[in-house]
Amino acid sequence: MNTARILCTLALVALVTTLVPHAQAADSARLQAILITASNESSSKRDARLAPYEARLRSLLRFESFTFQGSDADTLAAGARTTLVIGQGHELDLTAAADSAHKLRVRWADKIGGRTLMDTGLKLNPGVPAIIGGMPTGRKPGEVYAVILVAR
Repeated sequence: MNTARILCTLALVALVTTLVPHAQAADSARLQAILITASNESSSKRDARLAPYEARLRSLLRFESFTFQGSDADTLAAGARTTLVIGQGHELDLTAAADSAHKLRVRWADKIGGRTLMDTGLKLNPGVPAIIGGMPTGRKPGEVYAVILVAR
C-alpha cells in the first residue's frame, strides 16, 4: 500500500516537472518593431507596409504622413531579453516579465546620439499594435519618430 502511494507520488512529481518547463516555453511572443517618421507634410504617396497601421497612427499621433524608416523582429520568451535594431541608429531593448512575454520593459535608444529616448512598460495584446514615440527627428521642423510594436 505504501509502495503504491510512493510510486503514484513519484509519477505525479515526474509528470509535473516535465510539464512545467513546457508551459513556460509556450509563453513566447514574436515581436515586430517598425520605426517610422510622422509629419504634417502632405504626401500623396502611401507606403503599403504602413497601410495596416495608418488609421491608428492618425488617431494617436495626429499627423498626415508616415514614412517607413526600418524594422526588426525577434521571438521573446517570458523572462528573456532581446534588442531590435530598427534603423536610423535606433534600437529597442526589450525585457519580458518573468510571467509573460507580452509584458515588456521597453528602452528605446538613439545609438548615434547616445541617448535614451524612452524607457517604459507595455502590455501587448497579440495582433494589436502599440505605438510609442513623438520624439523630434531633428531633420525637419515638425517631424517626429514613432515606433509600432506588434506581438504575434
